[in-house]
Amino acid sequence: MQNFNYHSHTYRCGHADLDVTDEDYIKDYIKIGFEKIAFTDHCPEKNEIDVRSNIRMKYEERKEYLDSIKTLKEKYANKIKIETGYEIEYLPNEEENLIELKKETNKIILGQHFIYDNNNELKIFGTDDYTDDELIKYAKYIEKAMELNLPDIIAHPDMYMMNRKNFGEIESKIANMICKSAEKYNIPLEINLNNIFANTYFENKKLNNESLEIQKEKLKNVFYPCEKFWSIATKYDIKVLYGIDTHHRGQILLWHELIELANEIIGKETIKKLNFIEG
Repeated sequence: MQNFNYHSHTYRCGHADLDVTDEDYIKDYIKIGFEKIAFTDHCPEKNEIDVRSNIRMKYEERKEYLDSIKTLKEKYANKIKIETGYEIEYLPNEEENLIELKKETNKIILGQHFIYDNNNELKIFGTDDYTDDELIKYAKYIEKAMELNLPDIIAHPDMYMMNRKNFGEIESKIANMICKSAEKYNIPLEINLNNIFANTYFENKKLNNESLEIQKEKLKNVFYPCEKFWSIATKYDIKVLYGIDTHHRGQILLWHELIELANEIIGKETIKKLNFIEG
């Protein structure tokens, strides 16, 4: 069983629990036996492009964020390995600023939440509908980020299913584009557990203690992970890992249950064919 997590946020992004400290998360990771984690909070933007509130830390918060992680790394050195990182989005003409973020951290994960439309405005997953052409642009942004060696991991590569009711020809094309590039550049893909958490144990944004069997009944509301995406992924020589995408109190402690629910969606036979990394 995977005993590391490289997708973990903090209160600084504004949409994680504001009363949970970085150290609180570390204590939970230690409690469930993790050996290594990376904080990869939503990256600050040197040039403010995503102007939504409560989405990412401010650029001036970088030093405090990195200093906090460094302090925890030293304090818990004999219990768990802790790394710094960011979750970034690729945008054209922002390469230099993204490289700067990469140089000051250990891990960069690419969580592509938006693209530029034809009017150079942001189109955001979960808010805006995407045309087929815009979905292809989304995949091309991910491909370009990998070509530039920006990310160490591609987070929730199947998140585009938030805007799709069916998995057809275009959705299959996007999956193949992403997986082909992941294979070419040897960059792991993440099976993200946060959308599962949000629709089961954290339904209506409140923790519940309903049985695992009841949680399984709620999986019909989960957009990703997408079974058909990961079935396509098995056809490529790519590495895979789970990511908690931690935002909330109690989320880490549900690690085993969330993996079981992810495997329920993807299917045990597909899971067996995926090449999970060990560290």
